[in-house]
Formats: sequence, structure tokens, C-alpha cells
Amino acid sequence: MRTLLIIGAGDIARRALPQLTRHWRVIVLLRDPEKARLWREGGAMPLLADLDVGRSLSRLAGLADAVLYTAPPPDSGNQDPRLRKVLSQLAKTASLPQRIVYISTSGVYGNAAGEWLDETHPLQPQSPRAQRRVDAERQLRAFAMLHSCALTILRAPGIYAANRLPLSRFASQTPLIDADEDSISNHIHADDLARLCVAALQQTRGGIRIYNASDSQPLPVGTWYDKLADTLGYPRLPRLPRAQVQQRVSPGLWSFMAESRRLSNTRLLRELPGCLHYPTVDTLLAELRT
Repeated sequence: MRTLLIIGAGDIARRALPQLTRHWRVIVLLRDPEKARLWREGGAMPLLADLDVGRSLSRLAGLADAVLYTAPPPDSGNQDPRLRKVLSQLAKTASLPQRIVYISTSGVYGNAAGEWLDETHPLQPQSPRAQRRVDAERQLRAFAMLHSCALTILRAPGIYAANRLPLSRFASQTPLIDADEDSISNHIHADDLARLCVAALQQTRGGIRIYNASDSQPLPVGTWYDKLADTLGYPRLPRLPRAQVQQRVSPGLWSFMAESRRLSNTRLLRELPGCLHYPTVDTLLAELRT
């Protein structure tokens, strides 16, 4: 059985694990030893290491046939030194991963003023968070081309699930933008993103492939929150003109609210079929109402 190394022991990797262990001997990199038992019970072999400590990653070289990388970059700077350390270790042996799957973000496109975007659209990151992801994608592309490794990049938008809903927004009553000025957002259910990771790892296609890992229903941000409020029985959030909302919210939150784009998932539906069990947010909202 081939060996898969998971780097980024978070929610998406945990959701994918039951499917992954059917096809792979799974090793998961962990920083917290207290989480080892949970992953071991799920069928994975824990490997203790810290992405911020290069010397702790020395055991990665020659360890796996494929890598699922879901770990985020650091919270500051314009680059991803964590990924750079990992790739440096992987390259220290002739036994390199044959396939890498990386979860990136649709934020790499920047603000498109609500236009439809496919995977060929130029990258125009407008926040340090997105710039770090662009740096990561470039590192992975260079590694894949140098070592003839298959690479899949999944550019994910807002991730949601029944236990991953932005309910704190209702508690804080943070205002939304007026409907006629609102930004367009995109979403992906966490289980669907996990399925996409599994499907990408099972692909036989070589080379570098990028997918907008999004569902099929871009929505105005306010419409998403209105749907949530109506489904869960909350009052709808207040609306204000765009300029006033920018003054009322933190710069970090505004960096999400300000960008507007519609992601085309045509390539994903064609090449990774059957992964979207939640083609729109309405599918989950219908489940919550039952």
C-alpha cells in the first residue's frame, strides 16, 4: 500500500481520513502530541514535528509517495516559510512524492468586481494573507516542475458545514453592505472539499492542475447571511452603505468583505465529478430545517 503524508491536521484532513485510509497508509504530521490518539484511532500514524522548526522535519525525506498539504502559512509576512522548509526536506532524497495536493484560497485572485473567474485568471492578491498563498503556490509549481511531480492546487473559497457556520456575526451584529453595493462570495462545504482532496490524490493525470474548489452558487454576502438568519430563526443583520461598513469593521474582516468575484467550477465538475454533494448552500440549509 502506498504511503500518504498529511501536513495540516485540521478539519478537512479529518473529514477526508476515512476515505484516505481505504487506499493509503496514512502518516499525519502533528505538533500537539495530545492529538495523536485521535488520529491513531482514525487509522493514521502520527509523526510529531513543528512546521516552524526546520530541524523537526528531517524525517520527512523519502517518507511518502504522496502529500496532502492543508496547513496554512504563518499569520504575518508575504511568504510561506513553513512550506519552504517542508519542500527543502522532501528534496533531500531521490525518493520524492509522486503527487502533491494543496489547499489554497480563492483570495489569490483578489477583487474582480463580481466578474466570473476561471482558473486561467491572473493572480492579483490584495492582502498579505493572499500574498502568502500565492507564494506557496509558486513554490509548489517550481518544486513540481523541477522534480516531475504531479501537483493539484484546490483554490477554496469560504468553507462551511453545520458546525462551521459564522454564527458569531449574529452575536456581534456586525453590519452587512447594502444589497445594491454588496460583494459576491463563493462557498464550499467542508465535506465536499475533503472529497475533492481524496479525488485529486486518486487522479492519474500528471503535471500541474488547478481547480476552483467551489460550489455552483456564488451569492451576495448579505444573501448568505439572510438565508442563515431565516433558517436558524435569527433576526437579519443590519445593512449600511459600503463606505460606512468599511469604517465599522476591522481591516481583517474588511479584506474579506471588500473582494467580490464569481468562481467558475466548470473544470472541477468535468475532471473531479461526483464530489459536490452540496452544490449550493441551500442543500445544507434544507438539512438544518429538518
